[in-house]
Amino acid sequence: MITVSELASEKLKSIMVEEGQPESSLRIMVVPSPHGGAQYMLSLEREAKEDDAVIDAYGVKILVDSDSISLLEGSEIDYVDGLMRSGFVISNPNFMVEGGGCACGGQCGCGGHSASDEQAGGCACGGGGQCGCGGQH
Repeated sequence: MITVSELASEKLKSIMVEEGQPESSLRIMVVPSPHGGAQYMLSLEREAKEDDAVIDAYGVKILVDSDSISLLEGSEIDYVDGLMRSGFVISNPNFMVEGGGCACGGQCGCGGHSASDEQAGGCACGGGGQCGCGGQH
């Protein structure tokens, strides 16, 4: 269904501790955009809702609502840390952006620095919009 890398899980754990919510889960919601991409909304939540899919990723619980689960099918979540960019990257085969770039293009709350990705699916934070992660694009 959804694959989360070990590095992404470790980074999520560290963010949860920094936020004072080490027992929380990460909620991922997907909203398709009119231009064929998607916007990802990420938040920390204490409890799963009745219709949530719950995914365990190296000790981090990922919550996905029933409307988003089919839109995330086959997605991979990773964390990259480099000179050119740092942040969470969601590669989603359901939303291929022509020529690469951002799969959500706008705001997110991802907890890192980011820039657009060269692979289709791209960065969870966007390349030109504002990032709610306290980082830079």
